[in-house]
Amino acid sequence: MADDNMQMQRWELKYLISEATALSLRDFVSTYLELDEYGVGRPNLSYIIHNLYLDSDLLDIYWGTINGNKNRYKLRLRFYEDKPTSPIFFEIKRRMNEAILKQRAGIQRNAVEAVLSGQLPAVSELVKEDARQLVAAQRFVELMTETRSHPVAHVYYEREAWISHYDNSVRITFDRNVQISPEFVTRFSSEMDDPISVFRGRVVLELKFTGRFPEWFSEMVRIFGLRQGSASKYADGIATKGENYFYSGSLPLKQVSESQINEQRKKLRMNRLSALLDGGLRGVDSQLH
Repeated sequence: MADDNMQMQRWELKYLISEATALSLRDFVSTYLELDEYGVGRPNLSYIIHNLYLDSDLLDIYWGTINGNKNRYKLRLRFYEDKPTSPIFFEIKRRMNEAILKQRAGIQRNAVEAVLSGQLPAVSELVKEDARQLVAAQRFVELMTETRSHPVAHVYYEREAWISHYDNSVRITFDRNVQISPEFVTRFSSEMDDPISVFRGRVVLELKFTGRFPEWFSEMVRIFGLRQGSASKYADGIATKGENYFYSGSLPLKQVSESQINEQRKKLRMNRLSALLDGGLRGVDSQLH
């Protein structure tokens, strides 16, 4: 899979829904969008995604998400297959206020370790000879180096994606069977060590758009009674499994003090309370302006 029609800058709303609701929504969505080509003919109309997330010894990127920092980002390596000839996609997913910005560089697998050691890939090592991909790779290396990030978590899920007939301005995805496990090496294998389910059978619905909130989105939210919320596969996955499982990369667990963990958890409780209060004042209508 060379690409997944990723929107480079967009707004993104997330909902946790049941499988029954997802199937009903599929029928509704299919009247406005078409199935992503990578899901055609596959079980549950879905393709597989593996993400290897990078973070610092103290999981600073994770805690930035948990604490709701306005301008935050994630570093991840995405792959779709175990084949040694399939590329690895270096991705930066950045949230700036309410907007989502992505940078992505596809790199040949034999060059990945060199890039992770801080070297920039040669143009010939890119999936596409595109200056934007080279810039994305450079920025990834800069952020990775600044934060001293390394692999910490492997996230797996099955994605059903629907896209606009005309352009990439609207995209809806259903992510099922989200699993996470600690992983501190770059083996890029579909195998996972003792994975757990992140959302316990629920489906992550994401509404993605680059312009104004589509009117039919509003109709869909109303008809199906959708309630917007947070659903971070990486952050929720770590919180579900337990932070201690993910501190043991290059830093011995005994060096992570209990007071550090408790302080971060205190911030988490306060931010969740703030989010609940804020959520009571804001609704989907705020996306219309």
